[in-house]
Amino acid sequence: MTEPNSTPAIANSKRSLGDILVANGQLHANDLARILDAQRRNGLAFGEAAIALNLLSKADIDFALSKQFDYAYLSDDDDSLSRNVVAAYQPFSRIGENLRAVRSQLMLRWFNGEPHRRVVAVVSPEAGDGRSFLAANLAVVFAQQGQRTLLIDADLRSSPERSQQALFQLERSAGLSGILAGRGGLEQGKAVRGLPGLGVLPAGAVPPNPQELLGRAVFGKLLMQAANMFDVVLIDTPSGSDYADAEFISARAGAAIMVARNNQSLVQSTVALSRRLQDSGVTMVGSVLNDA
Repeated sequence: MTEPNSTPAIANSKRSLGDILVANGQLHANDLARILDAQRRNGLAFGEAAIALNLLSKADIDFALSKQFDYAYLSDDDDSLSRNVVAAYQPFSRIGENLRAVRSQLMLRWFNGEPHRRVVAVVSPEAGDGRSFLAANLAVVFAQQGQRTLLIDADLRSSPERSQQALFQLERSAGLSGILAGRGGLEQGKAVRGLPGLGVLPAGAVPPNPQELLGRAVFGKLLMQAANMFDVVLIDTPSGSDYADAEFISARAGAAIMVARNNQSLVQSTVALSRRLQDSGVTMVGSVLNDA
């Protein structure tokens, strides 16, 4: 894929909320005139006047504000992604706030702009801990901040129905497994419509030898290339207790964030995976307790 453009669309900040809503088909020109008149007569903000006249909802205003300030998210009637990509649809929800808190900690603890500190593996001990959910949504909030972000699905064990390809509803491609087998490069990644600056490299076909593919030098070279093209590279991984893949991937990345699910993940398994990664020289930059 081509390098995402993270340059803010300065022209958007000069457009009024009314202009944005009319251009988006959410407001008719006649209704815009009514709102502006009520705004002048009653000394209200544009959004307050529109809601008082029952012409727009708060969600409509929030969406227009996001366009004006180049904060990308998807409207409720946009079905281009899975609803599990919560940050793309409900960025102001509790989950969205929690994701931004994790993003802030990662920025403070690891991402400093240097190429060797732009890659983080997302790991967890068991399947079902919420690892892929966190990886997908973190990728979205980093892109919303204006970071050129690439999400790599390195879980070469899961079927497409349980992958980042399904979450982002991407067309099939050679993906990571194809690249590691010598078929293509980062152009296999897909830009995510409606979320500027975000690209996703799906896992591709499930190979018979995932561990051997991930152990090849080409994987390390791919991550180096990605780190030079993007500000943030996040890597989804298979469960750490079932396979050694997560250790290979994390060692190549240099850093990892641990995900555990409340009342499900075993403390012993989580600690054991963390110790194995640290023994391999991996920097553990943080942990997330998923309570969903």
